[in-house]
Amino acid sequence: MNIGGQAVIEGVMMRGAKYVATAVREPSGEICVKKGPVNSLGDKYPILKKPFLRGVLSLCESLVIGMRSLSYSAKMAGEDEDDKLSDKDMAVTIFVSIAAAILLFVVIPTAAARFFPTNDPFYMNLGEGILRLAIFLIYIYGISKVKDIHRVFQYHGAEHKTIFAYEAGVPLTPENIQKFSRFHPRCGTSFLLIVMLVSIVIFAFLGWPDLIYRILSRVVLLPVVAGVSYEIIRFSGRSKNPLVHIAILPGLWLQRLTTKEPDASMIEVAVKAVEAVVVETQEEPAKAYEEKSSSFTQLVDNN
Repeated sequence: MNIGGQAVIEGVMMRGAKYVATAVREPSGEICVKKGPVNSLGDKYPILKKPFLRGVLSLCESLVIGMRSLSYSAKMAGEDEDDKLSDKDMAVTIFVSIAAAILLFVVIPTAAARFFPTNDPFYMNLGEGILRLAIFLIYIYGISKVKDIHRVFQYHGAEHKTIFAYEAGVPLTPENIQKFSRFHPRCGTSFLLIVMLVSIVIFAFLGWPDLIYRILSRVVLLPVVAGVSYEIIRFSGRSKNPLVHIAILPGLWLQRLTTKEPDASMIEVAVKAVEAVVVETQEEPAKAYEEKSSSFTQLVDNN
């Protein structure tokens, strides 16, 4: 059973096939865990689990679950009760976040493309995509330098290591888990980078209409981009092909910024989250996952 996760404030959220759980270390040192059913729309509407559609569904559900987990972690990690997000606040936050993302990664790059020294629609679209990618990389680099984000990125590393250890079938102890890589091919960071690259390819052939249509086309086609990107990262996470591993290197490199080495206490929190969502026995041979984790670390370190 594959599981995924997300780092939150002083904790980790893990999502399995049936359950989602958020584990947070309280100021007292205790680890609290909130667990609930996934309640995916894919269970109600199986067509949403089909290739390409499942990527869009996963992105939307991950956004909602992630916001809820962040709200819970902020409360349990010692933030003021007034800071807890209500459902209305969460909806507003998601809307504002999406609007800011559209402004930063769609409106600004496509509006700036008119200053490129070419009138060829293909090259203008290509330049716009490269500019979008540059903004994304600068954004990731910038937040990686924020001191308060460092601990979140350590929990991100704990999440990846613990997932690798679970998939390898080894006892989930901090000593065992620390041996695994903090670079995971199914990471959201890698997914976002693939989204940027896929969008460059797709948008390059759309011509060059006026600004409003360009912005609308990027937004309308975002589900298509997300669906294709999800299938790519899903395949890369399962493939043992060396060429595939090399192809995903940029995403693993980027995780040098968004993941940091965790300490044992952070790994303990991640383990609690994993244990809360595991409902099936891992059947794939442990050695395969252990070798996969080691290969990703070696790829990043040797390139």
